[in-house]
Amino acid sequence: MRPKRTSAVFMGFVLLAALTALPAFDVWSMGSRVPAVGMQAEDFRLTDLEGKPQSLSQYRGKIVLLNFWATWCKPCTTEMPAMQTAYDKLRDKGFVVLAVNELEDDAKVREHIKQYGHTFPVLMDRDNKVANQFGVFGLPVSVFIDREGRVQEYIKGGLLTEQKIDETVARIQKQSR
Repeated sequence: MRPKRTSAVFMGFVLLAALTALPAFDVWSMGSRVPAVGMQAEDFRLTDLEGKPQSLSQYRGKIVLLNFWATWCKPCTTEMPAMQTAYDKLRDKGFVVLAVNELEDDAKVREHIKQYGHTFPVLMDRDNKVANQFGVFGLPVSVFIDREGRVQEYIKGGLLTEQKIDETVARIQKQSR
């Protein structure tokens, strides 16, 4: 009995390894490279909830809070009001929030955003490619990017507060003067 079970477990691991190696199953791969502070943030293109294409590079010249989230993630939805408050307060000073939703359908995300009155751009990462590009493993993840497109802070799992956002944006503004 034991050899059959061991063999079945081994075959399961082989099958899992084979499936994750296929490009079609890339959605299940883990985040690859956590960007280091000071490195250039890699550009990407995603569509927003209105179906318009958006890219990171179109926000060059602004301080960007790139936030990876999902509606089912309680810490993600808990920090969103602070992100909205900071966005309302700082957007006229060159600050933008880009909320990148991972793997959920548009209707569910649209309903959540409408219910909570969020007005910052929400981008749909339908194949998890951008999350993988930014080394996202687990949610939430927030990446602060300066006006020149360099990563200035990478926060994994930490709950963003209005104070934390304000302090980080102020530090980035001070560095770029």
